This record gives sequence, C-alpha cells and structure tokens, in this order.
Amino acid sequence: MATFVLLHGAGSDSWYWHRVLPELRSRGHDVVAPDLPCDDDSAGLAEYTDVVVDAIGDRKDVVLVAQSMAGFTAPLVAHRVPVELIVLVAAMVPAPGEAPGEWWANTGQPQAERELAERQGRDPDAPFDPFVTFLHDVPEDVLAESGAHVRDQSGTPFERPWPLDAWPSVPTRFVLCRADRFFPAAFQRRVVAERLGIVPDELDCGHLPALARPVELADLLHGYWTGLPDRARS
Repeated sequence: MATFVLLHGAGSDSWYWHRVLPELRSRGHDVVAPDLPCDDDSAGLAEYTDVVVDAIGDRKDVVLVAQSMAGFTAPLVAHRVPVELIVLVAAMVPAPGEAPGEWWANTGQPQAERELAERQGRDPDAPFDPFVTFLHDVPEDVLAESGAHVRDQSGTPFERPWPLDAWPSVPTRFVLCRADRFFPAAFQRRVVAERLGIVPDELDCGHLPALARPVELADLLHGYWTGLPDRARS
C-alpha cells in the first residue's frame, strides 16, 4: 500500500490530521504527518521542504497530501524525492515565481471571500474569527481540542518566490470544499482550472475537511491511490 505524507496548513500542527490517520491506517497504509516549522521566523519554504523530506526518509510509494498553504510545499518535496501522487486539499496552488504572499492578490482570493460573506449575510468587515471562517462545521468535541493546536504563523515563508519553473510531472488531484468560506468553491474551481488544468473532486464541508469529514476524505485518498496504474503501485 501507500505511504501517505500529510502536510498541515498555516498556523497549525500535525494534530489537524488526527481523525484521518486511523482511517488511512485501517485501510493498510503507512502514514507520516510531520510538524512544519510554522512559528519559526528563520524557516522559509526550503526549511519546510527539508522537514518533510527528512520525515519521508527511505519510504516508498509516497502520496503527498497538502492542506491549504502546504500547496506551496508539496511540489518542492516532489522535486526532491520520488512521489507517486500529489493531493491538494483546499489548497493554495502556486504559479512559477510567485511568492505565497503574492498569491492572494494574484488569484483574487480577498474579493472572492468578501463576496461570499456578503451573499451569505455575514459582515465582510468583521474581525477575523476562526470559528466563523474555518471551524463552522467541525464537531463540538473536536472544537474543544482545537485551541491547543493553533500556532503563530511566521511570515517568512510568504516572502520569497516559489522556485519551480512548473508544476512537477506527478499525477495531481484536488479536493475542493463546497462550504469553504476562506477559499470559496467558485474561486477554487477557477484557480484549479487555470493553474493545474484539472477538475477537482468536491466534499460538502468547510476549509478543514480532515476535522469535519475525515472518513469521506480518507475514502477519497484511498481511492486516488487504488486508481493509479499498477506500475505506480509496484
């Protein structure tokens, strides 16, 4: 079976995946979920990549699963170690030479988020509230644990251009979240089409499917692996 390498998003840690890990392991997979150096001001995308490469070690049949900001890191890992598949989950999709800090304006994310808030009757100028933007569909028992796993996100990895000339030649899938208030569904469909040229699969949940829909997400991940040609699973 596969080695699933699960990369969390900004200002978080590997706990984000704690509901998905047992689901993948019950399907026979090895699972690695490293903690990225979110709160280290000396760490940029290169250091994030080093952490993941070290965590992979000599494991084979690697599937990289990248949540949100980790969309910038996963292809850098695939540039350094053999990877059978990349799965982006509610993720940022970089363009060559684009710094993560430039992604927002380049893709039109702020306007898309604002327009969705207005359509849903939420105040687009209200102070940021993670319970409104990220955690609105997460179960109460999981919410109770979530606060202990919020980390300060350093701005360092947002500053330098993404160094690849193109997306790696690795099969890539995208999981879109229809109720995502941060990266609205219509916005994501457009960005994925423009930057990856693929059609995403969709889940009925918000920005954090590993917390809100772990079984459905694990089913998708397992299905992506079993759907690869036999030569990728040899």
